[in-house]
Amino acid sequence: MTSTPHAASPIDALADNLLALTLAAEPLDATLMGFRQHDGDLADLSLEADAARAAARAALRIEVLAVDPVGLSEQDAITRAVLLASLAYSDDAMTADALAYTVAAFPVSPSSILLAYLRMVVATDGQQASEYIARLSQVPRYLAQAQERLQHGRSQGLTPVAHLVEMAIDQIDRFLDTNPSPLTIEPPADWDGAADWRVALASVIARDVQPAFAAHREYLRDEALPTARSNDDVGLVHLPDGLDRYQALVRLHTTTDRTPDELHRLGIEQVARIHDEFRGLGHRLFGLSDVTAIFAHLQSDLSLRWHSSDEILAAAEATVRRAEAASPEWFGRLPIAVCELDAIPELEAPGAPPAYYMPPALDGSRPGTYYTNVNEPRERTSFDLESVAFHEAVPGHHFQISLALELPDLPMLRRLPLFTAYIEGWGLYSERLADEMGLYSSDLQRMGMLSADVWRASRLVVDTGMHAFGWTRQQAVDYLLENTPVAPIDVESEIDRYIAMPGQALSYMAGRIEIETLRARAEAALGDSFDIREFHDVVLASGALPLAVLSDLVDAWIARLTS
Repeated sequence: MTSTPHAASPIDALADNLLALTLAAEPLDATLMGFRQHDGDLADLSLEADAARAAARAALRIEVLAVDPVGLSEQDAITRAVLLASLAYSDDAMTADALAYTVAAFPVSPSSILLAYLRMVVATDGQQASEYIARLSQVPRYLAQAQERLQHGRSQGLTPVAHLVEMAIDQIDRFLDTNPSPLTIEPPADWDGAADWRVALASVIARDVQPAFAAHREYLRDEALPTARSNDDVGLVHLPDGLDRYQALVRLHTTTDRTPDELHRLGIEQVARIHDEFRGLGHRLFGLSDVTAIFAHLQSDLSLRWHSSDEILAAAEATVRRAEAASPEWFGRLPIAVCELDAIPELEAPGAPPAYYMPPALDGSRPGTYYTNVNEPRERTSFDLESVAFHEAVPGHHFQISLALELPDLPMLRRLPLFTAYIEGWGLYSERLADEMGLYSSDLQRMGMLSADVWRASRLVVDTGMHAFGWTRQQAVDYLLENTPVAPIDVESEIDRYIAMPGQALSYMAGRIEIETLRARAEAALGDSFDIREFHDVVLASGALPLAVLSDLVDAWIARLTS
């Protein structure tokens, strides 16, 4: 997949400016997306760099506000709104200051980001291969800056969670014990410099990377861990200005002004509604109408577990291909890119979610890939595989992200997966849409759809519970165990993920509810002329959007059809 710079209008030029700032701020992300101009760099994590980036955003915001929205085309007006929202949410992220207190084995803190994402870099020529070595040589500086941010946070009373620090230490231990190093990527095919490059790569890993990770491990053990928070005070509410930090992250991840109180109540209401659906389907499948009994059956029946890792991968492959075949009846535009499938690597798997999607690189060096967790297959339930595949792959993340990347007439910034509530809302909407599409292979797999649904609704409860209302880790674990049929192996890792990424878990249901609300509005206004393919094309044809901007877009479409 290739792309060319897009600057057809003044507002598009400003979008390109914001994209340049974003890529420079996160060079590793830039590489994985296919922007290779920062291949030799890692992010500057210093406070001084944060301040410089904030100043650049402020200057850009002045330029965007100077563009009069009156008279802009529909897409230019959307671009202007997207820019202002992106700048505001970047300010919210700065307010939250996660680097000051976040340590985890998830790719949300510096050491885990390196271990999860460096291995995904693909070198397609000698220059990119050389720059990979240059990037690895920056690992000592990068991890030292991460430690400085944690140290600065501790001086302000901001500390990580001990349990997550221990997980990060264990992850680094596994990395240091693995030989060859997981960061040993392959050289370009048929490159005559490969042999010398392999020697240089091994040297920089041994000389720079491994000692830096060993030193970081010692810092986490000796400095971060002794003063870290216990499992009784995992939420941001226990930190200085914690509620303000959390509200900023709620805005960032939901792209709404909903309060933690609102979202907590919404989650409780959604959980109750989905439990009613469980009772109906549980009675039909198992002769059980008690939710607790249904959940116990789903977890205790060993026939509902996998037998092997290969079995999981084969089922995921069949599910994704079935969805691809049915999509033309539900979408006017289909992505060109085919979704690849793979297992989550062993180093990452123990603390990873059941599955996730990695978008394709724009330069074609890496396809969009649906990663499935095949670790300990006999501990993993089988009835929820299809709903996860529909969410992460087709018609979910792969479908939405690939379509956006393939939009030729939008500035590149608009084609990227920027807004979590839109992206995850679409993924969750896709799970229910797959039911309408007749894609679930059985009522048992539909039970998996309900399981995923109540899981996401419960996230509204436990995320706000911990970070706004002071719930302990065990309270959050107990709530998921009581209200969802999610396997215990996944409940523990999911709660840890919510602790490490405050607010992100809210995005799923917040986005799904908004998309469903917009669809219901369109169906009511258009009646028999409502076309589901056209609705989906409208929702997907402008890239990822803040939810308020998406609402305006759908309303404008309805107005055109009813005028």
